[in-house]
Parts: sequence; structure tokens; C-alpha cells
Amino acid sequence: MQLVLQNQQMAMISMGKLKNPVTDQVEKNLEYAKLSIDILDMLLNKTKGNLSEYEERFLTETLSQLKINYVEESGKKDKTNDEMKKEDKGGS
Repeated sequence: MQLVLQNQQMAMISMGKLKNPVTDQVEKNLEYAKLSIDILDMLLNKTKGNLSEYEERFLTETLSQLKINYVEESGKKDKTNDEMKKEDKGGS
């Protein structure tokens, strides 16, 4: 459970959803967020059949929430990149 919570928090910090407790700033690094999500995904696959019902549900729901947030943040990144490209074209 602690490993799941730790990776969940790291992913949320990396997606800019929580302040980094060390720097006290909101930081965004989607590659790190994806790494944390992938670790939890691997954990779910490797522990299949060895978790209690509660543990499996907790891990599955945590992963679902993280993946939804990741998709939302990835979309924001794409929009920001598209807006910057439009501004570059308009400004030329």
C-alpha cells in the first residue's frame, strides 16, 4: 500500500497537480508521471492473484485516476504547443 501511495504522489506532483514539498512549487514533468504510472501498472500485473480484494481494488482505482489525470495533462501540453505554434506563425 505504501508503494502505491508513494508512486501516486510522485505522479501527481509530476503532473503539476500537487506542489513539490521540497521546492514548494508546482512542477510538471509528464515523463516522470508516466514512469510512476508504469511502475504501478507493472505492480498490478505482477501481483495478479496475490492481492486481497481490497488491495487490488485500491491499486486499480488509483491507476484509473492517475491515467485519467495523465491524459488530461497531456492534452493541455498539446494545446499549449499548438497555441505556441500559431503565435509563431502569426508573429512572422
